[in-house]
Order: sequence, then structure tokens, then C-alpha cells
Amino acid sequence: MTGERVERRLAAVLAADVAGYSRLMGADEEGTLARLKAVRKALVDPTIAKHRGRIVKTTGDGMLVEFVSAVDAGRCAVEAQRSMAERNAAVSPNTRIEFRIGIHVGDVIIDDNDIFGDGVNIAARLEGIAEPGGVCLSDDAYRQIRGKVEIACDDLGLQTLKNIAEPMRAWRVNLGGQVAVTAPALALPDKPSIAVLPFQNMSGDPEQEYFADGMVEDIITALSRFKSLFVIARNSSFIYKGKAVDIKQVGLELGVRYVLEGSVRKAAAKVRISGQLIDTATGAHVWADKFDGSLEDIFTLQDDVATKVVGAIGPKLDQFEIERARRKPLQNFDAYDCILRGIDCTRNLGDRAKNEEALRLFYRAIELDPQSPTAYGWAAIHFQFRKINGWIVDQEREFSEVRRLLDYALRLGRDDEATLSRAAWVQSFLFWEHANASTLIDAAIAINPNLAYAWTARSWISIYLGDHEKALDEVDRAIRLNPIDPEKFLSENARALALLFLGKYDDACYWAAHALTDQPKFTPSLRIASVAHALSGRIDAAGEMMRRLRQIDAVMCLSNAKAYLPFQREEDVARMLEGLRLAGMPE
Repeated sequence: MTGERVERRLAAVLAADVAGYSRLMGADEEGTLARLKAVRKALVDPTIAKHRGRIVKTTGDGMLVEFVSAVDAGRCAVEAQRSMAERNAAVSPNTRIEFRIGIHVGDVIIDDNDIFGDGVNIAARLEGIAEPGGVCLSDDAYRQIRGKVEIACDDLGLQTLKNIAEPMRAWRVNLGGQVAVTAPALALPDKPSIAVLPFQNMSGDPEQEYFADGMVEDIITALSRFKSLFVIARNSSFIYKGKAVDIKQVGLELGVRYVLEGSVRKAAAKVRISGQLIDTATGAHVWADKFDGSLEDIFTLQDDVATKVVGAIGPKLDQFEIERARRKPLQNFDAYDCILRGIDCTRNLGDRAKNEEALRLFYRAIELDPQSPTAYGWAAIHFQFRKINGWIVDQEREFSEVRRLLDYALRLGRDDEATLSRAAWVQSFLFWEHANASTLIDAAIAINPNLAYAWTARSWISIYLGDHEKALDEVDRAIRLNPIDPEKFLSENARALALLFLGKYDDACYWAAHALTDQPKFTPSLRIASVAHALSGRIDAAGEMMRRLRQIDAVMCLSNAKAYLPFQREEDVARMLEGLRLAGMPE
């Protein structure tokens, strides 16, 4: 040891670099350097100075910045990234300067105005896992920022960072919103409320994840049929999959009083479901049990779990409701397995190969169980995905097949709210039969007012009918039932389109941009964004959206665009066509 004193201090450290810098330099060295210098001079450096940051050093495309406060670092990062997003809106993705930012609060060593130590290393590693245009926080930084910076954060769980000994919890900043990091706790509904977290797959086979997820999805469906309960949708509860969760925090984030968690073990022809119901306010266990049976008994086991949960939190529920919730439209396990695998293939709407595999599995399910409305409904909505993505080859033949599938789905599934919802959306989107679709979707909501998907479909049908204010209310209902839905782009698109037709073009641009953040190649988002930008006077941004749209769907043009616009009101169709024309869609 030396007698030299080492100077240390606690600091908030921000590490940033340019995403894809090597690719940008390889394509255009001088242009990239000029753009980076211009961005730093006009935006980044002034933002750092505004929030009292000290640039410790720069390394080509990267920089290390020290702040006295995590709040200052967080505000600086958010302001810089939002400003960059606005600046990049009209810039080609191939030439954009997009920063990744990591922030950590920790002990640093000071040496000749430079800083070293784990505080620096962790910030740099967090920057490495941040998305382009995004910000990643350590748990230490998050705790200090929480409630003080107007942003929302997604929990990334424990992350293994290179050359960092222990896994660290990390948080991703949701830059789209303007709400507090720990958004105010959602008000509890006026009825018992519950979220079902993803069950742990105890089978020892990662390939069985789809099976465990399917169990949870069906338990959610069984619970949601009880009108005396408020049940959070699957997509929001599944945001916690693979993460160590704080049950009380889950209760605050989802706005529920109870959480059901558990595990599934499938071995040969046997299955065990274990579950425990927890009061989020106190963390106390309300009920716990396990259910053993054969695969042939799987639906009975699921119903038993749902009924026991209801018995624990709603003893006054009508027995009629309990008996109705126990009715299952699907009886063949192999068909059920095919449906679960097919649904698992549809998670990415833009992956054609995956969607083709999904359709094959849905048809196989129909072969195995011709009385399954679920299989027919999922097969029918697959053709809606095909239309959205421009994959329809022979429209007359494929639409005739959709008619056949819908006929079977509706004959077999009149009391199945999920099937009714899918059939309604397909009928409205593909065949423009909005009045019939409204009847179907209202019937689905009457059966199960907790079904977020039904409210999303209801909002789109309202837009097609021209009832845009009503659609906005329905979007709000869907989001409350599914508050952190990874597929929220569907609701965001509905909100953007309703706002567009109400003449609120800037708001429409904002929500279309939200949707594109999650699904940058989703053609409806690009169409809405191009029209909203064009009608708001942002012609350059509209042109960029149109260029991206044409790269994915070169078939749509002004002469055939009406086929993509299932709007009942002529003024809505005219507004879309005018926006597409201004955005540069060819004749």
C-alpha cells in the first residue's frame, strides 16, 4: 500500500454512446462526424450544462458525464433523448444519430479530473444494454429518481453485466409518457380485483413454457367471466415473466387487491398446478393449494383453480356465475396444445413464417376438435393479420375461407366472449359489416366485461363507424384492464386514429409515434403517422413515414387505398386519402 490518499466521492454517472456508430462511419465517415458534432453542439452539450453536468471525457462516439444528483442526470438524459427523437423524426433511419444512455449512482475515484471505479463501470455496462434512443437506470439510480422525475420505468429484473460480479436490477425509462416514474397507484376498482402472474414452468423443459403460459391464460379467462371480479388482462400481468417481483409493487402498478402466482409441472400424461393467492396490501397469503391430474383432466384442473380463488375472495358470488365459468368450449387436449402453440407463434405480427406456422397449427386443432370455436376464431383472425401485412394473394378465395371459419366459430361459440371478439373484429375489418360486428362485440362484453381485447376491438369498430369520442373512452377502458400491455400499440393506434379524425393532428402524431416505438414496421401505424404528420403540416416527417411504409408494403397506392380504409363515414375516408396524398403516396 502507498501512503497516497485516494479521493473518492458519491456521484451520479451518465455514460452515453452512439448506437450503430461503426455502421454509420463505414457508410459515411465525414458526414457522420459532422452530424455528431452538430448534435453535440446544438443539443447534447447545452442540455448537460443546463442540468449541471460535467463532461469528464469523450471517446469518439461516447462520453462520460458526472452529476451531483441522480435527479439531474435523469432529467438531462430524458430531455436529451426526447429532443433527439424529435430531431430524428424526419431523418432516415440509416443516417440517424441515436444515443444509448446508462445511469448509475455510486462511489467513484477522482484522479486528475477523471473518474474511475465500479460507479463508472456499471454506468457503462447499463449503457450497453440500453436501446437506441433509450435510457437504462441501475436500481440505485431508480430509487433516487423515483417520484422526482416525470417519467415511467419498466423493470428489467436482474441483469448480468459484463465484468460486474453480481447481477444487478435495472430499469428501462419509458420515454413516451409524461407520468411519474412510480406512476400514482391506480385506484382500486369497486369490486374484488386480481392479477394472475405467469406461472413458473417446473417441467425442466424450456419447450414447455408455452404450456405453463397457456394454463395461466385460461385461468385468467375463467376468472374474468365472473362479473363480480375485476381481472387484469394477460398481457399486463405477463410483463413480470421471469422477474423477481414485489407483490405490493405489482398491486400498485396494476391497481389490484389480489395477486395469484404459482407453478405448473407437466410430466408424461400428468400435470400439477400449484397456486397461492396473496393480498397485495399486506403481503399475506389468502389461500394456497395444489391440483394433480391427467392431461385429460386439464380443463377441470384450471376450473378448480379459478373456483377456489373466487371462493377465497368472493364468497357471495352467484353459483350460476360459477357454473357458467366452468363451461369449456374445448375438450380435446391435443387440439388445445396446437392452439397454445399457434398463439405462441402470433406474438410478432410482422413475422410471416411464424404466422404461417400459426395458421397450420390452428387448422390442425380444427382437425383434432371440429367443435372448437377457439380454433376457428384464431384461424379467422390470422387472415386479418395477412390483410394488414399485405400477404393476401387471392382475396376472393381467402375471404371465402374466412367466411367459412367465421360461420363455424359463431355457430359453436355464441357464449364464448373471446371467439365473439375475434369474429367481430374480423367481420368489421375485412368485410366492413360494422353493424353486425357491433352486435357481436357488445355480446362479448356482456358476457365478460373484463376482457381487454374486447374493449380494444370495440374501440376500433367505433372508429370504423365514426364514433370517435366513444372510441377514446373504450381505449381508456381497455388500457385500465391491461395497463402495461406489451401489445399496447393496438390501443395506441386506435387512440391516434380517433384523434386524427377529431382533427387533433399533433396528438395523433404523438400516439402514432408511441405505437411505432413498439412495432416500427407495423403498417397501420405508419399509415396513421404519415397522414397525421401530413395534415399537421409536417410534410418532411410525413414523407419519411411514407418511405418506410412503401418499403414494407409497395402494393398500396392511392388507386387501391380505399380497400385498406374500412370507414363508414365518407369524410373519414376522404381525410385519410388526402393525408396519404400529401405524404407522397403514389397514384
